[in-house]
Amino acid sequence: MPAFIVIGRKVCTDGRFSLNDLTGSTGRLDVLLRCINSSFMLSNDIRRDIELYLVLQGEPDPPKTILLKGSELKYLNPDERATAALIRNALMVKNINEEWTKSTPGIMVAGLDFPELLKQLEGRRIVYLKEEGSSLSKANLSQDDIFVLGGKDDISEAEEQRISEWPDTLKISLGPRSLHADHCITATLNQLDNLL
Repeated sequence: MPAFIVIGRKVCTDGRFSLNDLTGSTGRLDVLLRCINSSFMLSNDIRRDIELYLVLQGEPDPPKTILLKGSELKYLNPDERATAALIRNALMVKNINEEWTKSTPGIMVAGLDFPELLKQLEGRRIVYLKEEGSSLSKANLSQDDIFVLGGKDDISEAEEQRISEWPDTLKISLGPRSLHADHCITATLNQLDNLL
């Protein structure tokens, strides 16, 4: 099943934020909430065949990664505030370490940064969604690919180096214009849907 990794560098990772101020009190969690929506929401249903990893690196807080598994998700609604409450519950799990800890059905959290997460995903191909990449129309995408993306300035040079050193990597552009991360997910899923 396809997986998306979205890196969010400017995100509050301690869970102490107001659901009434998602753009001000959370760093850029609002961007990641839209990525969740784009990854899972269909008309009158949700995608069950997707995994989404949110790598939260809100310095100076320690990094955390949240995993959403479509096959197990419950309580997910199109409403960003309700989704933010689910993410806040995951961030407030006590004693987070490298092991995945379930917070609600289909949502888990671990104390992993990007390189540590990649170690768990060895053996799969990375498709790095990057403006300077090859054309999506010429890409031979697979339902087992891992798609990596981030917002502006979210992916560091060290992380890009890690991606380039991965044994099997494609760098793909979704078109000539810069898109928001959630729109990149929608465009990629549309391409994958058309392969079925």
